[in-house]
Amino acid sequence: MSSHSSVLVTCALALMLLPLPGMAQQSSTDAQSAAEKRDGRHDFDFAIGTWKTQLRRLVKPLTGSTTWVAMQGTTVVRKVWDGRANLAELTLDTADGPVYVLSLRLYNPQARQWSLNAANASGGTLSVPTVGEFKDGRGEFYDQEVFDGRTILVRNVWSDITADSCRFEQSFSDDGGKTWEVNWIAVDTRVKE
Repeated sequence: MSSHSSVLVTCALALMLLPLPGMAQQSSTDAQSAAEKRDGRHDFDFAIGTWKTQLRRLVKPLTGSTTWVAMQGTTVVRKVWDGRANLAELTLDTADGPVYVLSLRLYNPQARQWSLNAANASGGTLSVPTVGEFKDGRGEFYDQEVFDGRTILVRNVWSDITADSCRFEQSFSDDGGKTWEVNWIAVDTRVKE
């Protein structure tokens, strides 16, 4: 099976597992039932506030490159819709001037999952959303998109979450999720008022 076919099969299987609107879900185990009852609308409450962001970005993902660029900035996150969504505004300081990144995180109460949508001021459009949830203090979110003319998987991970710090990583996979290459690492530290 080709890498492209493997990605399509993996994504097709993932889509089959997503609940359709109005479709009743049957639960066969207590663990599944508990997961279905879990309300994750407050999963991103930890992020509300102002953060100093230390960011590293891989310059040329999926090329074998090991060249990274470091940037610093500020992220401001505020609640929207009573916590069922939030808006994060990241301003990065670069040699070429500021870079602005917007992240809109939306909670779907039926699926009990979040979609993470991003845009930067130079592009002016929202990205393909990564979709997922938090388990045991770690959030994992996935999507499928086209990168440099080929279909890849994208994974976003939130981890190391404390009251005053957190870590965000983005990784790409061009082999259907067998291997992942990290290309974006952001470590946030809360700004004390």
